[in-house]
Amino acid sequence: MLRLTGVGKRYGGGVPVLAQVDLTVPAGRVIGVLGANGSGKSTLLRIMAGVSRATEGVVAGHPAIGYLPDRFPSGQRLSARSYLRHLARIRGLSDLSVIDPLLARLGLVGDPDAQLRTLSKGNAQKVGLAQAVFAEPELLILDEPWSGLDVGTHAILGELVAETRERRASVVFTDHRPAVVRQYADDVYRLDSGRLVAFEDHPETTRIRLSAASSPGHAWADEPGVRTVADEAGCVVLTVDAARADAVLLRALSGGWSVREVAPCSP
Repeated sequence: MLRLTGVGKRYGGGVPVLAQVDLTVPAGRVIGVLGANGSGKSTLLRIMAGVSRATEGVVAGHPAIGYLPDRFPSGQRLSARSYLRHLARIRGLSDLSVIDPLLARLGLVGDPDAQLRTLSKGNAQKVGLAQAVFAEPELLILDEPWSGLDVGTHAILGELVAETRERRASVVFTDHRPAVVRQYADDVYRLDSGRLVAFEDHPETTRIRLSAASSPGHAWADEPGVRTVADEAGCVVLTVDAARADAVLLRALSGGWSVREVAPCSP
């Protein structure tokens, strides 16, 4: 577990980048931090990862950390494979066979023996993600991890975050999009004038009306993103978080349901 108490960061005599940040990261939780560019998100994660020192407050706890910075050092002459093997040895990971399957799962395009400096932004991001997760750290810290990823890898990263939670490790990630943070985080915060506050909003919802010739049977109330379930004139009517609507529709169609209506709910 990691705990921040009264943490602040100031450069020189300027305005504080962070002020009086209190945050506890318990085991098995995913924490998302929202904020605009320049709000201090990267500074907060660097302090949590131990690569920058707070000028105020206390950071307590020493979990094994995997860290993806906002700017992954992709200009190196090492290849992706050599770079990851080098880091694995430094971190005491004896089984190097996990590296190639992980790169394949993340969808690395091209030769893993090509130099890092030749990779596209998206492929460099995939290598950065691989180095953060391969040792199965107790705390995974990811700075804008979905930035630059293709659709397929976007979903794979979501799976890796869920798998990290399932093994009772923790994840802290940042993003500037509320829909992404809501989709993957258990607890959502935002940085406002250097202060970390709980994020409360009223997410957009979608009404989905389903029918079936014979009931396929599905516990819709247990489906992620489903807020309410009702029977209406022989149909099942779901109120769904808009960010999860596509996934719910796919589940319905693959389960034999007919979609009768999809419409945004009135505010």
